[in-house]
Amino acid sequence: MNYKYRVVVVGMGKRGMHHALAFQTNGRFEVAGICDIDPVRLDAAAARLSDCVKGTDALQVASVIKPDVFCFCTLPNLRSEMIRIGIECGARLIAFEKPVALNSREGMKIRKMLTASSVKAVVSHQQRYGEHYRKVREIIDSGALGRVHTVYGTATAWMMHNLSHLIDYMRWYNGNAEACWVMGQAAGGGKLSDLHPSPDYIAGFIHFANDVRGVVECGAGAPDVPEVDYWWRKCRIGVQGTDGFAEVLTAGGWRAATKTGAMSGGGCMNYDLDMPPYIQDIADWLDDDQKVHPCNFESAYAGFEIMMALCRSAVDGGQVVLPLSDAADEIELLRAYLAGRKVLPSTPANAKEYLRAEANVVGAAS
Repeated sequence: MNYKYRVVVVGMGKRGMHHALAFQTNGRFEVAGICDIDPVRLDAAAARLSDCVKGTDALQVASVIKPDVFCFCTLPNLRSEMIRIGIECGARLIAFEKPVALNSREGMKIRKMLTASSVKAVVSHQQRYGEHYRKVREIIDSGALGRVHTVYGTATAWMMHNLSHLIDYMRWYNGNAEACWVMGQAAGGGKLSDLHPSPDYIAGFIHFANDVRGVVECGAGAPDVPEVDYWWRKCRIGVQGTDGFAEVLTAGGWRAATKTGAMSGGGCMNYDLDMPPYIQDIADWLDDDQKVHPCNFESAYAGFEIMMALCRSAVDGGQVVLPLSDAADEIELLRAYLAGRKVLPSTPANAKEYLRAEANVVGAAS
């Protein structure tokens, strides 16, 4: 096809530029407009892109361009506002960063807006395109692990940054089976003051409809991944079956052990490699409704509900049934529940990050 889809990108920070440059490099797209509230950053971005409309007001830029794709990489407190702009400007597809929302109240609102408008949407869980992530899926699909019974994920960074990724890839490795219930715990409120507000540590269990059990830990109490030096990428996602296991490390390749022996390989999170196929799948879905994007909103929303259910379980205790039937502000619930409850970090590196955050909160309050 010769038609180029017109794109508006809002938020020209690091992730916004990753998206804009990946769209521009792909021959199926034209970056027709960009937006950022910081004029200096906006000008710097415009200098790296071809001729495009630029402005500090997202609605104004989108109304002028009327894009096929409305992409935003803004802070997470602006999700529903940006979704509304994407729908109102007539976009056929909205692409945005995780998390889906900061609480289930807004998440449900966003889902209702997208369903009513029939606008397609994707959420940027693009790490799955990494060769090491795909190798683990290949091993699962080969049957070498036997009957899969457990999927797991750990990350030392906090929930709103990493738990969305962990759950998405755990679900992918489990064939996107529906979750029936979760049970979780949380500790520490230092990071609730962050722009990505989160408990310092959250962990729990997920029971999937195919009887696979999910185990997840995110934050200060999560175990070290000593094979990875860079703290932000100390993430491990894996699968256990009756005949072996396979796991991926975000910045440390993959490894597996099956009846035929042990094996391993390289791979590292790399936007330059992961973004192009993510963007191409957007073009393919716009071309053909049957080629649903792997990072489609409904899949991301299923993972988002798991995350919010873990938060509810941490506050209320016991098991939380999925899908969620009522809306809530889980972050505010956690804020009240975790007040005065300090986290116990699992590593010195975690202590440096999270105890400093709690000290800052105490200092601000005093």
